[in-house]
Amino acid sequence: MTNPDTSPAAGRRLSYAGFAAVAAVYLAIIQGGGRLAQEVFDAGDGFTTTRDVIVNMWIPLGAALIFTYGVIAYLGWLKPVLSDDRPTQRWVWAVPIILAICLLGAIDYADLGDKGLGFALALFVATQFVGWGEEGMFRGIGVTVFREHGLTEGKVALWSSIAFGAVHLTNALSSGGQAVQQAIVVSFAGYFFYLTRRASGGNVLNSVLHGLFDFSLLTGTAIIVDQKGYAGSGFAILAYLLIALLVLARRKHIEPAATGSA
Repeated sequence: MTNPDTSPAAGRRLSYAGFAAVAAVYLAIIQGGGRLAQEVFDAGDGFTTTRDVIVNMWIPLGAALIFTYGVIAYLGWLKPVLSDDRPTQRWVWAVPIILAICLLGAIDYADLGDKGLGFALALFVATQFVGWGEEGMFRGIGVTVFREHGLTEGKVALWSSIAFGAVHLTNALSSGGQAVQQAIVVSFAGYFFYLTRRASGGNVLNSVLHGLFDFSLLTGTAIIVDQKGYAGSGFAILAYLLIALLVLARRKHIEPAATGSA
Protein backbone atom coordinates (compact mmCIF):
# COMPACT_ATOMS: atom_id res chain seq x y z
CA MET A 1 0.00 0.00 0.00
CA THR A 2 1.40 3.38 -0.97
CA ASN A 3 2.52 5.79 1.73
CA PRO A 4 0.39 8.96 1.40
CA ASP A 5 3.46 11.12 1.98
CA THR A 6 5.21 9.75 -1.11
CA SER A 7 2.22 9.25 -3.40
CA PRO A 8 1.93 11.67 -6.34
CA ALA A 9 -1.87 11.60 -5.99
CA ALA A 10 -1.85 15.12 -4.55
CA GLY A 11 0.08 16.39 -7.58
CA ARG A 12 -0.69 16.37 -11.27
CA ARG A 13 -1.09 13.17 -13.28
CA LEU A 14 0.84 12.25 -16.40
CA SER A 15 -0.34 9.89 -19.13
CA TYR A 16 1.91 7.41 -20.92
CA ALA A 17 1.85 9.68 -23.96
CA GLY A 18 2.76 12.61 -21.73
CA PHE A 19 5.72 10.70 -20.34
CA ALA A 20 6.86 9.80 -23.85
CA ALA A 21 6.63 13.47 -24.85
CA VAL A 22 8.62 14.60 -21.81
CA ALA A 23 11.30 12.00 -22.53
CA ALA A 24 11.42 13.13 -26.17
CA VAL A 25 11.96 16.75 -25.14
CA TYR A 26 14.70 15.61 -22.75
CA LEU A 27 16.51 13.88 -25.62
CA ALA A 28 15.99 16.85 -27.93
CA ILE A 29 17.58 19.18 -25.38
CA ILE A 30 20.65 16.95 -25.12
CA GLN A 31 21.11 16.45 -28.84
CA GLY A 32 20.02 19.87 -30.05
CA GLY A 33 21.65 21.68 -27.14
CA GLY A 34 24.94 19.97 -27.82
CA ARG A 35 24.96 21.07 -31.46
CA LEU A 36 23.92 24.60 -30.51
CA ALA A 37 26.66 24.84 -27.90
CA GLN A 38 29.25 23.73 -30.45
CA GLU A 39 28.12 26.46 -32.84
CA VAL A 40 27.96 29.22 -30.22
CA PHE A 41 31.31 28.41 -28.64
CA ASP A 42 33.02 27.27 -31.85
CA ALA A 43 33.89 23.87 -30.38
CA GLY A 44 34.52 20.51 -32.00
CA ASP A 45 32.52 17.39 -31.23
CA GLY A 46 35.19 15.66 -29.14
CA PHE A 47 35.68 15.29 -25.39
CA THR A 48 39.47 15.30 -25.09
CA THR A 49 39.92 18.66 -23.35
CA THR A 50 38.33 20.31 -20.32
CA ARG A 51 36.75 22.92 -22.60
CA ASP A 52 35.31 20.16 -24.80
CA VAL A 53 33.68 18.53 -21.80
CA ILE A 54 32.21 21.80 -20.52
CA VAL A 55 30.84 22.89 -23.90
CA ASN A 56 29.74 19.52 -25.28
CA MET A 57 28.56 17.90 -22.06
CA TRP A 58 27.91 20.40 -19.28
CA ILE A 59 25.73 22.72 -21.32
CA PRO A 60 23.28 20.27 -22.95
CA LEU A 61 23.29 17.78 -20.07
CA GLY A 62 22.89 20.55 -17.50
CA ALA A 63 19.98 22.00 -19.44
CA ALA A 64 18.36 18.55 -19.68
CA LEU A 65 18.82 18.03 -15.94
CA ILE A 66 17.17 21.36 -15.17
CA PHE A 67 14.31 20.46 -17.50
CA THR A 68 13.83 17.08 -15.80
CA TYR A 69 13.58 18.44 -12.30
CA GLY A 70 11.53 21.39 -13.53
CA VAL A 71 8.96 18.88 -14.85
CA ILE A 72 9.11 16.96 -11.56
CA ALA A 73 8.49 20.16 -9.59
CA TYR A 74 5.65 21.18 -11.91
CA LEU A 75 3.97 17.81 -11.45
CA GLY A 76 4.38 18.06 -7.68
CA TRP A 77 6.31 14.78 -7.66
CA LEU A 78 9.47 15.68 -5.73
CA LYS A 79 8.64 13.26 -2.90
CA PRO A 80 7.69 10.20 -4.97
CA VAL A 81 10.62 10.80 -7.31
CA LEU A 82 13.25 11.30 -4.62
CA SER A 83 11.81 8.80 -2.11
CA ASP A 84 10.74 5.18 -2.54
CA ASP A 85 8.42 3.65 0.06
CA ARG A 86 8.60 0.11 -1.33
CA PRO A 87 11.32 -1.79 0.54
CA THR A 88 13.09 -4.91 -0.63
CA GLN A 89 14.74 -7.85 1.04
CA ARG A 90 18.22 -7.10 2.36
CA TRP A 91 20.11 -9.09 -0.24
CA VAL A 92 19.15 -6.51 -2.90
CA TRP A 93 21.76 -4.20 -1.35
CA ALA A 94 24.30 -6.47 -3.06
CA VAL A 95 23.32 -4.86 -6.38
CA PRO A 96 24.64 -1.33 -5.63
CA ILE A 97 27.58 -2.75 -3.68
CA ILE A 98 28.71 -4.86 -6.64
CA LEU A 99 28.16 -1.94 -8.98
CA ALA A 100 30.21 0.45 -6.85
CA ILE A 101 33.15 -1.94 -6.41
CA CYS A 102 33.33 -2.91 -10.08
CA LEU A 103 32.90 0.64 -11.36
CA LEU A 104 35.67 1.95 -9.13
CA GLY A 105 37.85 -0.78 -10.61
CA ALA A 106 36.87 0.20 -14.17
CA ILE A 107 38.22 3.77 -13.93
CA ASP A 108 41.42 4.36 -15.90
CA TYR A 109 43.20 6.28 -13.16
CA ALA A 110 46.59 6.49 -14.90
CA ASP A 111 45.42 8.02 -18.17
CA LEU A 112 42.84 10.16 -16.40
CA GLY A 113 45.64 11.49 -14.17
CA ASP A 114 47.61 12.43 -17.26
CA LYS A 115 44.70 14.58 -18.39
CA GLY A 116 44.86 16.61 -15.18
CA LEU A 117 42.65 17.24 -12.16
CA GLY A 118 40.58 19.91 -13.94
CA PHE A 119 39.64 17.53 -16.73
CA ALA A 120 38.84 14.71 -14.30
CA LEU A 121 36.56 16.95 -12.23
CA ALA A 122 34.86 18.35 -15.35
CA LEU A 123 34.18 14.84 -16.64
CA PHE A 124 32.94 13.66 -13.24
CA VAL A 125 30.47 16.55 -13.01
CA ALA A 126 29.31 15.96 -16.59
CA THR A 127 28.63 12.28 -15.97
CA GLN A 128 26.79 13.10 -12.75
CA PHE A 129 24.56 15.34 -14.86
CA VAL A 130 23.84 12.24 -16.96
CA GLY A 131 23.18 10.09 -13.90
CA TRP A 132 20.86 12.52 -12.15
CA GLY A 133 19.09 13.49 -15.37
CA GLU A 134 18.40 9.97 -16.65
CA GLU A 135 17.54 8.59 -13.22
CA GLY A 136 15.25 11.54 -12.59
CA MET A 137 13.56 10.90 -15.93
CA PHE A 138 13.28 7.10 -15.94
CA ARG A 139 13.59 5.86 -12.34
CA GLY A 140 11.89 9.06 -11.16
CA ILE A 141 9.18 10.23 -13.54
CA GLY A 142 8.95 6.90 -15.37
CA VAL A 143 8.57 4.73 -12.28
CA THR A 144 6.05 7.16 -10.79
CA VAL A 145 3.97 7.23 -13.99
CA PHE A 146 3.79 3.44 -14.19
CA ARG A 147 2.92 3.16 -10.51
CA GLU A 148 0.22 5.81 -10.88
CA HIS A 149 -1.37 3.71 -13.61
CA GLY A 150 -1.66 0.76 -11.26
CA LEU A 151 1.04 -1.54 -12.62
CA THR A 152 2.56 -4.16 -10.34
CA GLU A 153 6.15 -3.53 -9.27
CA GLY A 154 7.35 -6.25 -11.61
CA LYS A 155 5.79 -4.42 -14.55
CA VAL A 156 6.98 -1.05 -13.26
CA ALA A 157 10.53 -2.41 -13.26
CA LEU A 158 10.09 -3.96 -16.71
CA TRP A 159 8.53 -1.02 -18.54
CA SER A 160 10.65 1.70 -16.95
CA SER A 161 13.75 -0.29 -17.94
CA ILE A 162 12.49 -0.89 -21.49
CA ALA A 163 11.67 2.81 -21.87
CA PHE A 164 15.18 3.64 -20.68
CA GLY A 165 16.70 1.30 -23.24
CA ALA A 166 14.38 2.41 -26.04
CA VAL A 167 15.46 6.05 -25.92
CA HIS A 168 19.02 4.93 -26.61
CA LEU A 169 17.86 3.65 -30.00
CA THR A 170 18.26 7.27 -31.11
CA ASN A 171 22.00 6.55 -31.07
CA ALA A 172 21.40 4.67 -34.33
CA LEU A 173 21.85 8.06 -36.00
CA SER A 174 25.54 7.94 -35.10
CA SER A 175 26.35 4.30 -34.39
CA GLY A 176 24.00 2.41 -36.72
CA GLY A 177 22.99 -1.12 -35.80
CA GLN A 178 25.08 -1.09 -32.64
CA ALA A 179 22.37 1.08 -31.08
CA VAL A 180 20.05 -1.96 -30.82
CA GLN A 181 22.63 -3.89 -28.84
CA GLN A 182 23.28 -0.85 -26.70
CA ALA A 183 19.56 -0.41 -26.01
CA ILE A 184 19.31 -4.00 -24.75
CA VAL A 185 22.35 -3.62 -22.50
CA VAL A 186 21.04 -0.28 -21.20
CA SER A 187 17.68 -1.86 -20.37
CA PHE A 188 19.42 -4.34 -18.09
CA ALA A 189 21.36 -1.49 -16.48
CA GLY A 190 18.04 0.28 -15.95
CA TYR A 191 16.75 -2.70 -13.99
CA PHE A 192 19.87 -2.70 -11.81
CA PHE A 193 19.37 1.02 -11.10
CA TYR A 194 15.69 0.34 -10.33
CA LEU A 195 16.72 -2.27 -7.74
CA THR A 196 19.21 0.22 -6.28
CA ARG A 197 16.43 2.78 -5.96
CA ARG A 198 14.23 0.25 -4.18
CA ALA A 199 16.96 -0.99 -1.84
CA SER A 200 18.18 2.50 -0.88
CA GLY A 201 14.69 3.97 -0.53
CA GLY A 202 15.24 6.84 -2.91
CA ASN A 203 16.64 8.17 -6.18
CA VAL A 204 20.01 9.40 -4.90
CA LEU A 205 22.28 6.35 -4.77
CA ASN A 206 21.20 5.07 -8.19
CA SER A 207 21.76 8.56 -9.66
CA VAL A 208 25.29 8.74 -8.25
CA LEU A 209 26.13 5.19 -9.39
CA HIS A 210 24.67 5.86 -12.84
CA GLY A 211 26.98 8.85 -13.19
CA LEU A 212 29.92 6.80 -11.94
CA PHE A 213 29.06 4.09 -14.47
CA ASP A 214 29.36 6.56 -17.35
CA PHE A 215 32.45 8.15 -15.82
CA SER A 216 34.27 4.83 -15.49
CA LEU A 217 33.45 3.80 -19.07
CA LEU A 218 34.40 7.15 -20.59
CA THR A 219 37.79 7.23 -18.86
CA GLY A 220 38.72 4.05 -20.72
CA THR A 221 37.70 5.11 -24.23
CA ALA A 222 39.74 6.65 -27.02
CA ILE A 223 37.36 9.58 -27.26
CA ILE A 224 38.48 10.73 -23.81
CA VAL A 225 42.05 9.62 -23.27
CA ASP A 226 43.33 9.15 -26.84
CA GLN A 227 44.01 5.45 -26.47
CA LYS A 228 42.80 2.23 -28.07
CA GLY A 229 40.96 1.06 -24.99
CA TYR A 230 41.41 0.20 -21.34
CA ALA A 231 41.40 -3.41 -20.18
CA GLY A 232 40.06 -2.40 -16.79
CA SER A 233 36.75 -1.50 -18.44
CA GLY A 234 36.05 -5.21 -18.19
CA PHE A 235 35.11 -4.59 -14.56
CA ALA A 236 31.91 -2.96 -15.84
CA ILE A 237 31.11 -6.12 -17.80
CA LEU A 238 31.89 -8.16 -14.69
CA ALA A 239 29.37 -6.08 -12.74
CA TYR A 240 26.68 -6.95 -15.31
CA LEU A 241 27.46 -10.66 -15.14
CA LEU A 242 27.62 -10.88 -11.35
CA ILE A 243 24.42 -8.90 -10.81
CA ALA A 244 22.59 -10.76 -13.57
CA LEU A 245 23.46 -14.12 -12.03
CA LEU A 246 22.50 -12.90 -8.57
CA VAL A 247 19.16 -11.45 -9.68
CA LEU A 248 18.37 -14.53 -11.75
CA ALA A 249 18.92 -16.73 -8.71
CA ARG A 250 17.02 -14.45 -6.29
CA ARG A 251 14.38 -12.94 -8.59
CA LYS A 252 11.51 -14.44 -6.59
CA HIS A 253 12.80 -12.96 -3.36
CA ILE A 254 12.94 -9.25 -4.07
CA GLU A 255 9.82 -8.12 -2.25
CA PRO A 256 9.74 -8.27 1.57
CA ALA A 257 8.69 -11.74 2.74
CA ALA A 258 5.46 -10.42 4.23
CA THR A 259 4.25 -9.05 0.87
CA GLY A 260 5.09 -12.02 -1.34
CA SER A 261 7.34 -12.41 -4.33
CA ALA A 262 7.95 -10.01 -7.23
